Amino acid sequence: MVKSVIRSAKPSLPGPEDIYRAVLSNGITVLARSNFNSPSISIGGYLPAGAIFESDEKLGLADFVAACLMRGTQTHSFDAIYNELESVGASMGFDSGVHNTSFGGRSLVEDLPLLLSLLSETMRTPTFPKPEVEKLRAQLLTGLAMRAQDTSDMAAMAFDRMLFDGHPYSRPGDGFVETIQSITRKDMQEFHCLHFGPRGMVIAIVGAIDPKKAVDAVSRFLGSWQVPGQVRAKEMPAHKPVKKTIRHHHTLAGKSQSDLVIGMVGPQRNSPEYMPASLGNSVLGQFGMMGRIGEVVREKSGLAYYASSSMGAGIGPGSWEVNAGVNPKNLKKAIDLIEKELRRFVKDGVTKKELSDSQANFIGRLPLSLESNGGVVSALLSIERYELGLDYYHRYADMVRTVTRGDVLETARKFIDPDRLVISTAGP
Repeated sequence: MVKSVIRSAKPSLPGPEDIYRAVLSNGITVLARSNFNSPSISIGGYLPAGAIFESDEKLGLADFVAACLMRGTQTHSFDAIYNELESVGASMGFDSGVHNTSFGGRSLVEDLPLLLSLLSETMRTPTFPKPEVEKLRAQLLTGLAMRAQDTSDMAAMAFDRMLFDGHPYSRPGDGFVETIQSITRKDMQEFHCLHFGPRGMVIAIVGAIDPKKAVDAVSRFLGSWQVPGQVRAKEMPAHKPVKKTIRHHHTLAGKSQSDLVIGMVGPQRNSPEYMPASLGNSVLGQFGMMGRIGEVVREKSGLAYYASSSMGAGIGPGSWEVNAGVNPKNLKKAIDLIEKELRRFVKDGVTKKELSDSQANFIGRLPLSLESNGGVVSALLSIERYELGLDYYHRYADMVRTVTRGDVLETARKFIDPDRLVISTAGP
C-alpha cells in the first residue's frame, strides 16, 4: 500500500492537510476526509468501464450493465439488496458515462460496512438474472421511445454527432432501440468480466470517520479484488475540427416548441484555458438571467422559453454550446441573434464589471458546494479524475481572481469561430 498524507488542523476547504490518499495493493485509489459535524457517511467513485468500450452494434451496453448491477448477485436478490439498504435508511446506486461507470451511496457511519459490503458484492458478483434483465430492457426501450419525441434530446444528439464526427463522443451513451434489443445477457456478463476490476478504480469517503479507518474499511471489502484480464481503454482518436458552419434539423411533427443547440469544441477540464473559458461562459450565458444570451434572446426579444450557454469539459475534448427552446416560428430569429451575440463576444470580450461579478460568484459559491459530505466527495473525485492536485481548492480563489479580460478574450477567440459553428435544431 502506497500512502501520502500531511495532517493538521482542518481548514474550511479540503486540501493536502486533511485529505488522506492511499493506493491499495490492487490499484484502487482511496480518498478520505473526516467531518464529525455529521453522523453520516457519503461515498462515491468510479472505475473505467464506460461507453468507450462498446462497439457500434452494442451501444448502450455499459449503461445496461451499470443499471443491472443491483438487480441480483450471487448472494442477494434484487429485493434483498434494497431491503438491506432501506432497513437502515441507506442508499446506493450506479451510473455510466463515456469513460467510467460511477457509483455513490450514503448511510450512517455505523452502517458503512454494510454499504461497502453491498458495493463490493454488486460490482464483483452480479448475476444479471434474466427476468430482471428483460424488465430493465423494457424500461430502457421506453426511455428511448420518449427520447425520440423530445425536441431537446434530439437536437442534442445531432449536435454531438456533428461536433464529434468520427470520435467516441459522437455516440449516445444510452444507445438506440436496435442496439438495446440486440444486447444479450451473455454480452453483459462478458462486458462485466472484461472491464470491471480494481485497476483505475477511485473511491472517496467523507463523513464521521477517521480517514485511516475509512481506507482500512475499503481494503477489507475490496482489497482482495483481482482481475488479471481487466482490459485497458484504447487511446481515443484525435478530434477532427469543424471546417465550416454545419446545420441539421430533426423534424418532429406536431410539436409546439423547437429546441436548438449552437456550439463548438471547448477546453478539456485540466486545461489552463478552462478557467478563463468558464468565467467567459458565465458572462455569455449563465450569470443572472442566463447572461448575455438570456438577456438578448429571452428578456429583450421574447423569442425563447429559455436560453443559456454551457460548457461540457472532461477528460477529452469538451463542448461549448448555447441551448434554447423557442416557438417554432421564431427559430431563425433566435439563431441569428445568438450568432450575432457570439460575434460580439469574440470581438469585444467581457467588461470589467461582468468579469468581476462572475469572479465573485465563482469564489462565493465554492464553499456552498462543499457544505455537504456528498459535495466534498464530488470535489475529491474531480481532483483525482482531472489530476488537479490536492491543493486545488486552496488555490482556487487565486486562480479565479488572476483571470483577466484579456485571458477571457484570447480563450474565446481560440474556441469560438462564428464561421465554424455546429447548429442543431429539432421541432416541427
